[in-house]
Amino acid sequence: MSSPHIKSAAVAAALSALDEGRTPERPVLRDAVRALLTVLAERAPGRSVEVRVPPYGAVQCIPGPRHTRGTPPNVVEMDPGTWLAVATGRLEWAEAITQGRVQVSGIRADLSAYLPL
Repeated sequence: MSSPHIKSAAVAAALSALDEGRTPERPVLRDAVRALLTVLAERAPGRSVEVRVPPYGAVQCIPGPRHTRGTPPNVVEMDPGTWLAVATGRLEWAEAITQGRVQVSGIRADLSAYLPL
């Protein structure tokens, strides 16, 4: 079952720009990042991991102990281009980690079971 968010115009436009070697326009990139973060939160509901894609968005997801205050113990952070790549399967999670394109902290900060979307 495919989510309508993945079929969003912003995701398609951002991926098209990247395929052509261009940087997507800021509003398009922002909307694509947020759409894919929303899909992740829907597919992996919970509040044990915070996924951050600055400056465009962050979501809490993954079942487990709920985080309420301060810096979460389980954090995943990456740039927008990396997020688009791992979320859409253009870059494997393990490869992104190995390349240092994703910063992770905490024992639950592994999204490999949820990616690609």
